[in-house]
Amino acid sequence: MLPNPEIQPLAGGLLNIVSTIPGRSPAILVGAHYDTEATIPNFVGANDGAAGTAAVVELARAIEQHLPEDHREVRFVLFDGEEEPVGCPDAQFVQCALRGSKAYAQAHRGEIGQVVLLDYIANKGVRIPREENSDPALWEELREAASEVGTDEVFPDATQPAVLDDHIPFIATGVPSIDLIDFRYPYADTAQDTPDKLSIDSLDAVGEATAELIVRLSAQ
Repeated sequence: MLPNPEIQPLAGGLLNIVSTIPGRSPAILVGAHYDTEATIPNFVGANDGAAGTAAVVELARAIEQHLPEDHREVRFVLFDGEEEPVGCPDAQFVQCALRGSKAYAQAHRGEIGQVVLLDYIANKGVRIPREENSDPALWEELREAASEVGTDEVFPDATQPAVLDDHIPFIATGVPSIDLIDFRYPYADTAQDTPDKLSIDSLDAVGEATAELIVRLSAQ
């Protein structure tokens, strides 16, 4: 569980969960979605939901002791309602999904300086090029952080196609945002997205790079 969580009720019975390390404005937001697919029978969501959630929880527990003095505020947000509800056509995903992030982005306009979103990050052999919607400058800062902690091979100097994910509502409000997602994951959106497909080493590599990025951003 996130430390000192704040439960934020949303329309439709959804709940965002937030943990905050107070500091200077604007805040850095580190997020993931914790809901899972409602439209796929027996869906587990080991990589699509659980991996990002686990990383955000661990970062929230561990990062404060590594932040510099006079650091920026860091918010750790677990979004509900990223997945589309039953009955939502694929072509209308943006309209009926991303519900928790939409609500948070609108409720906290002007408070967030950067968003780092964690999604498919724990599959074996994880490789995460820049997702095309992700801010290029912030992505380069991530790659520098990854190089510092020795995980730069996970973030190649390349791009992958745009993904509709929880960073989109923040981009729409002008917040530089990046999505850490390996969209090559072959078990995406299937009942085979189970823990045996994942790697502790992959999760650790992405977590270490993200932690270094948070520390660097918090000093700016």
